[in-house]
Amino acid sequence: MIKKFFIFFFLFSFSNYLFCYKIDTVDVYSKSMNKIIKNIVIVPDGHNQFNKVPVVYLLHGAYGNYTDWTSKTKGLENYCDANNIMIVCPDGGYNSWYFDSPIDSSYLYETYITKELIYYIDKNYYTRVDKESRAISGLSMGGHGALYLAFRNLQVFGSAGSMSGGLDIRPFYKEWNISDRLGDIRKFPENWEKNTVINYVDSLKKTNLNLIIDCGKDDFFLEVNENFHKNLTENNIDHVYKIKEGRHNWHYWNKSVYDHLNFFNNFFNFAR
Repeated sequence: MIKKFFIFFFLFSFSNYLFCYKIDTVDVYSKSMNKIIKNIVIVPDGHNQFNKVPVVYLLHGAYGNYTDWTSKTKGLENYCDANNIMIVCPDGGYNSWYFDSPIDSSYLYETYITKELIYYIDKNYYTRVDKESRAISGLSMGGHGALYLAFRNLQVFGSAGSMSGGLDIRPFYKEWNISDRLGDIRKFPENWEKNTVINYVDSLKKTNLNLIIDCGKDDFFLEVNENFHKNLTENNIDHVYKIKEGRHNWHYWNKSVYDHLNFFNNFFNFAR
């Protein structure tokens, strides 16, 4: 009888450990685009009305979707539990680049994330709603998107990061459907100038946005990351910048994301 009790107690304790967090898939209606958008929310066990948590928004890359981070990166759920943070993975549409397209009203992803999604998350979960408790990062297209959204919405995010980000989209005008969102670069150059994040560095001069940027030394986006770093440095804007071993792939991002999460977690703890 005693033996059975200990077996039951072990299984009960172990199952509680396994299922201490929860992963929600939520449908959020975007009024701006008149459609339902799916998102994943990783909710830590300690999340409640007496223990509100900070939030990290993780953006996927080109050709990806809202399931990428949780399906391809191990341990995010346990990280959320151990550090009492929430992670939100939005769907950024098919190669949206996370801006509001000036030529296609079905691609308004800046409005969706910064106004509609954040509102939904803060309304339906126990979150800390100040910008010092909100961070955003992403890979590749999502790296550009994360910095772009943070730079243009400094009242929303206190910290931001980019992993292997396409931090200047102009050299890649033939790639990833960007011209479908902005128009031909020869006919609509102003659309490209207004929607590439490198042109927003000046907006950071009088802010204290915490930044972390990294890229693999064998990544095809290395040059635009180096130029971005140089631009930040010349403007005396504090940031963490790392060139690490790696290419433009999940082997790199699966490690890099934890550098970003640790950076954000330190920021949240300091702000608290």
